[in-house]
Amino acid sequence: MPGSILARISRVGPLRRHAVKLFLRVNESGWNHLPSPLKTVHPVVKYGTFLHRLVKLQSERRQYHGTFFLRNRPELQLIRALAEKRPHGSTLRIAVLACSNGAEVYSILWTIRSARPDLKVVVHASDISNEIVEIAQKGIYSLQDEALVGSPIFERLTDEEIRTMFDQDDGQRKIQPWIKEGIKWQVADAGDQQLASLLGSHDLVVANKFLCHMNPPDAERCLRNIARLVDPGGYLFVSGIDLDVRTKVALELGWSPVPDSLEETHNGDPSVRRDWPWRYWGLEPFDRKKSDWTVRYASVFRLGHPRNHDGNGLES
Repeated sequence: MPGSILARISRVGPLRRHAVKLFLRVNESGWNHLPSPLKTVHPVVKYGTFLHRLVKLQSERRQYHGTFFLRNRPELQLIRALAEKRPHGSTLRIAVLACSNGAEVYSILWTIRSARPDLKVVVHASDISNEIVEIAQKGIYSLQDEALVGSPIFERLTDEEIRTMFDQDDGQRKIQPWIKEGIKWQVADAGDQQLASLLGSHDLVVANKFLCHMNPPDAERCLRNIARLVDPGGYLFVSGIDLDVRTKVALELGWSPVPDSLEETHNGDPSVRRDWPWRYWGLEPFDRKKSDWTVRYASVFRLGHPRNHDGNGLES
């Protein structure tokens, strides 16, 4: 029934679309007055899922550059766990797509190099915007919100983390040189069919927080394209995407979801959880009652079948 209602709504004219927007505004006001525990009750979550689908039908999608340092700590801990399994002095190849202002790239490198300074970490960081790549490459950030980024990028850091990541000078914070080493910055479109030829293959590919801003068919094509960057046995980190799209592609291509900290990583970015169901990028609550939950809520997958791979966790 909800599916047929949504199908009809997707075909209605401007007047009825206005009525749907009014319906959503009234519901949002009521939702915001609900006690937090009530929002986790199954019938309420199910209704929230229906509302979220309406929101996605109504919303015009566009890319955002706003982000934070150490945005999803459980995800960064998974990256650290993978790095810690590497042989001493080995090379770790990482691609970070839609790198935005560089906060995610530097967060990853700070996490790895703090734990494994012996590794040679080579990073390809790319974004479709030349302007944002230039900001990222400089690694210099104002203490005030930047107009292009539009988010308080330091708000999730402790004082000790700020001290170990940045040099501070003249009202700005500058990424320390030991973190910046080994990064190749490029302007690239993640949907470009030549992406694999441009960037090569990698042990880890990070494609977070941008596929949700594409219409689902475009996001699906882009995700399939991104997967070509992952070496057999390598890992794909992909959060911030329509869960139906990610689940479909993961099941069709036979990706192995990484079970380690699965729920913690799903809930690791409080801002997108908070935005559900009222923003199209909002992230639905974790629900173990769904038959496909181990794939649906995994944001880290292992691709391919290397010799020592048994499909479980962060094996070496």
